[in-house]
Amino acid sequence: MSVTVPVALPIGDGHVAPLSPLARMLAGHGDRRALTGAGAGDGITYADLAARVGRFAARLRVTELGRRLVLVEAGNDADTLIAWLGSSAAGCPVLLTGPGAARDALVAAYDPDVVWDGALTERRATTTHDLHPDLALLLSTSGSTGSPKLVRLSHTNLVANARAIAEYLDIRPDDVAATTLPVHYCYGLSVVHSHLVAGATVHLTGRSVTDAAFWDEARAAGVTTFPGVPHTFDMLEALGFTGAELPSLRYLTQAGGRLAPEAVRRHAQRGEAHGWDLVVMYGATEATARMAFLPPHLATTAPDTIGIPIPGGSLVVEPRPDVSTDPEVGELVYRGDNVMLGYATSPADLTLGRTVHELRTGDLGRQREDGLFEVVGRCSRIAKVFGLRVDLDRVERALLAAGIVSAVADGGEALVVAVASGAAPVDQPRVLAAVQGATGLPPAGVRLVTPVDLPRLSSGKVDYRAIAAAGVASTTAVLRESVTGDDVASVYASLLGKAAGPADSFRALGGDSLSYVEASLRLEALLGTLPSDWTARTAEDLAGCALSADERSARAAAPAGRLARWFGAARTVETTVLMRALAIVTIVGSHANLFVLLGGAHTLFAVLGFNFSRFHVDLPRRERTRAVLRSATRIALPAVLVIGVVSTYKQGVGWKQVLLLNWLLGPDHWVNPEWRYWFIEVALLLMLTGAALLAVPALDRACRRRPFAFPIALVLVGLVPRYGLRAWPGGDLDQRSFTLGSLQLGGGDYMHRAQVVFFLFALGWAAARAATPRQRLLVSALALGTVWSFFEHEPARDTYVILGILALTWLRDVRLPARVVPVVGALASASMWIYLVHWEIYPHLENRVPVLATLLSLIAGVLAWQAWTRGEAALRRRTR
Repeated sequence: MSVTVPVALPIGDGHVAPLSPLARMLAGHGDRRALTGAGAGDGITYADLAARVGRFAARLRVTELGRRLVLVEAGNDADTLIAWLGSSAAGCPVLLTGPGAARDALVAAYDPDVVWDGALTERRATTTHDLHPDLALLLSTSGSTGSPKLVRLSHTNLVANARAIAEYLDIRPDDVAATTLPVHYCYGLSVVHSHLVAGATVHLTGRSVTDAAFWDEARAAGVTTFPGVPHTFDMLEALGFTGAELPSLRYLTQAGGRLAPEAVRRHAQRGEAHGWDLVVMYGATEATARMAFLPPHLATTAPDTIGIPIPGGSLVVEPRPDVSTDPEVGELVYRGDNVMLGYATSPADLTLGRTVHELRTGDLGRQREDGLFEVVGRCSRIAKVFGLRVDLDRVERALLAAGIVSAVADGGEALVVAVASGAAPVDQPRVLAAVQGATGLPPAGVRLVTPVDLPRLSSGKVDYRAIAAAGVASTTAVLRESVTGDDVASVYASLLGKAAGPADSFRALGGDSLSYVEASLRLEALLGTLPSDWTARTAEDLAGCALSADERSARAAAPAGRLARWFGAARTVETTVLMRALAIVTIVGSHANLFVLLGGAHTLFAVLGFNFSRFHVDLPRRERTRAVLRSATRIALPAVLVIGVVSTYKQGVGWKQVLLLNWLLGPDHWVNPEWRYWFIEVALLLMLTGAALLAVPALDRACRRRPFAFPIALVLVGLVPRYGLRAWPGGDLDQRSFTLGSLQLGGGDYMHRAQVVFFLFALGWAAARAATPRQRLLVSALALGTVWSFFEHEPARDTYVILGILALTWLRDVRLPARVVPVVGALASASMWIYLVHWEIYPHLENRVPVLATLLSLIAGVLAWQAWTRGEAALRRRTR
C-alpha cells in the first residue's frame, strides 16, 4: 500500500511541524528515477522514494510522542537518505554525522533522543530538548571531525540553496550525479538536495575516484556530474583523467577549499577539449553549502576568482582596517535565504531561532572591475584541508596540552606543523600522531618541519608565512616509523573497494591499469620505494621492502628539479600505456611522411601478448574464453563499422575487408588499400589463437605449472614460420612465404601475417612472466636474436621492436611529468581508432603539410574514440 507524504504533522498544543519541502516534493516527480547505486537495488523512483520516506516518518510517531532529536549516522546509501528525509518529513531535527569517533563525540555532546545507524534505536520515548520549530538540520562546521560546534539550518535554508544550485548548474531531469563525497558533509549533501529538487537521479556510491570500480559504476549509471574537493582533482590528475573515461560527463563541480588557479585553468582547458565544464564554487556549511560560483566560460580567464553570488544571494566587501590597509580589500559578507540560523555549541542552543542574519565569511576579498569576487586572505587562522576546516590555534593548543610546543600554519593542500629541534630531537611519530588526533586529517594532509628555532618576525611573533613556505618547499609528509602488511592492505582496500589482508596482492585483488596509477603513488609515498614486480607481491612482502623513516623523509624532501617546475610533479604510468601512445604516434607520423620511424605496429603485438598474459591467462578456462571474446568484440565491432563506411566510397575495400577476412580471402600479395587494415586482423587472430591454445585442458595445465616456460615454448614454435620464410620464385624478398610440406603460408607481405609475427606476441607474453633477472635476460636474448634482421635491410625497424620488448621486460612502469600523462592516456586509449581513421585523413596532406596530416589524424582518432564510448554509454542507459 502506497504512503502519501503529509504536508504537515501535528506536534501538540495546536501546532504542526514545518515539514521539509524536499520530502513533500518527492512524489511530484512521479516515476522518474530518483536513486541508483548503493542500497537502491534496480533503482528507486521518486514515487517509491516518497512512499519509503513516509513509512520512515510514520515510525517516529510524532503525533504520539512529539518531535525528537534524531542522529543519523550517514553512509552514501539509500537507507541513509530515507532516514534523513523521513526524519525531516516527521518534523524532527536531524543531526547528520559520519561514523566512528565523530558520531560518538556528538552522541555524548548532544544526547539525541533517537539514533539511526542502520537500525532505529529510540533512546527515550519523548525528547528532553527544547527544539525550535524552525530547526531542521545540524551539521558539523568541520566536516567529519566531530567538533561539538554545529551549524543550525532550517528547511528554508536547505531549499533555497538547493534551488539556487539547481538553477545555476542547469540541473536537468536526465542528469545523474555520483556521490563522490560523504553525504554528511555539506557539499556532498547539497549535491543530493539540488538533484532531488530538479527531479534528477542521484547515483549512490562510497567509492573513490581512484577506484577502478567507480568508473565502471559511473559509466553503467550514465553519470553526468560528480563533485570534488581540491584533493579529488589532484587524484584525477594523477590518474590522467580527461573525461573521456566517462562519455556521459557534462560537468564537474569543485569546492571544499581553494584550487590553485593554474589547476583550475588546466582542468577547465581539459574539459573544453573533451566536452565537459568545470564549475568552481565558493561556500561554507554556514551558508548551507554555496555562496558563489564561477561560470564555466570564465574558468580559463579568471581562475583566481570565486565568481559571482548564487541566485538569490549577495556578496559585499566590508572594510577591515584591522587586518588590511588596502581600501579595496575587506571581509566578504554574504546575505541570502541560505544563511544559517546560527551556531550550536551545546543542547541548550537547540531552542534558539535565528541569531544570524548575514554571514561574515572570515575571508578577505575584493570585487574586481568585471564584477567577479576574489579571495586574497583570511581574517582569522582557519585552514581548509581536504575539505575540512581546521582551527590552527586549536591545534596548537592541543599539541601544547600534549607537551609539544609548535606553530601551525596553513600550507594550502596540507597543514604545516613546525616544531623546533634545537633544544632536543623531535619525536616525529609522536607529534604526527598528536596532530592527526586533534584534526582527523589523513596522513597526506600534514607536513612536519623541524627548524632549529621557530622563525619569528621582528616583533617577536611567529612568522607563519615562513612556516607555510617551508612546508610547501618540503614534501615531508606523515611517515610511519615502520610499515606493516596491514598498512599496505589498507591502501588496496581503499582503492579497490574490497576486503584486503597482508596475504593479498594487487593483482589477486583484481587491480587494473586505472587503479594502478593511484596505487603506485600511494605505495611509493608509504614505502619510499616500489619494486618493479609489486603488483604480484603480497602486502606483507611489500611492507618488508619499505625504507626506514629517515630514508623516506630524505627522499621525499629531495628537490623537485626544473622539469617538475615546468611540467608538474611526476606521475607513474604503465610502460604498456606509454608504448601504445608512442607506437601510434610513430605509425601515423611515418605514414604521413613527417618522419620515418617504423616498427610501432610490431611492437604493439608484443604489448598485446604482455597484456594477454597479465589480464587473461590466469583466469579460469571458461571465464578466460569469455573475457577474450569480449575483448575481441570490442576491437572487431568498431573496425567493421569504420571499414564498412569506407567501403561505400573507396575502391578496393569490399566485404572481405569489412568482415576482417582479407588475411584469408584477400590478395596473396600486398595491395593497397586491400591490406591496409592488416593490423586489426592480426591482433584479433593472435588473441583468439592464445585463447584457443589455452582452451585445451592439457595446455592450460602446462601453462599454469610452467608460467614462464610455456610462453618461451610458444616463442620457439613461432620461430618455425619466422625462420622458415623463403623468397618466392620471383625473388621478391617482401613476399616471402613459409612452406611446410605441401602447406605454403606467408606472402601478402610476410611481415603482416599472424603466423609469422606470432613469436612477437609470445615474447610479450614471456616478458610479462619473467620474474627473475635470468628469465629477463633470456627474454632479452631471444628478442635480440630473433627480431634482428626480421625486417630485411631495416636495422632501425628491428631496433625499435627490440627496444620495445626490452622495455616491457625490464621497465614495468615509468615516471612522466603530470601534464604529459593525460595526453599519453588519450593517445593510448584511442590508438585503435586512430589507426582506423588515419587512412582517410593523412593522404590529403602528407605531401604538403605532414605535421598537420599527423596532428589531424591523431585528433580525429581521439574524437572518434570519444564518440564511440559516449554512444556505448547512451545505449546502455536506454537498455538498462
